[in-house]
Amino acid sequence: MHFVREVEYLSEHKLLVSFEDGSRRQVDLLPHLNGPIFEPLKNIDNFKTVKVNPELDTIVWNNGADMSPDFLYEIGVSQAERGVR
Repeated sequence: MHFVREVEYLSEHKLLVSFEDGSRRQVDLLPHLNGPIFEPLKNIDNFKTVKVNPELDTIVWNNGADMSPDFLYEIGVSQAERGVR
C-alpha cells in the first residue's frame, strides 16, 4: 500500500503526487472525475483545492472527495519514465 506525502497542482486536471517511497508521479485525473462526489472537481477552481490529508495518507478536496493512494500510484506516470527530473 502506498501513501501520499505531497501534492502539487500542475495544470488543467493534472497533479504531481509524491509518495512514501520517494517516487513522484504525474496524474491526469480528468478521465476519473465521474459520479456525484467527483463531478464538481471538473471545475478547475474546485480541483485546485486539493491537499494532502495526513490522517488518510492521500489527497482530498474541500467537497469531501478523496482518491485511493494506490489508484493514484497506478495511474501516475513516473517523472523518471517521462524523462523529467
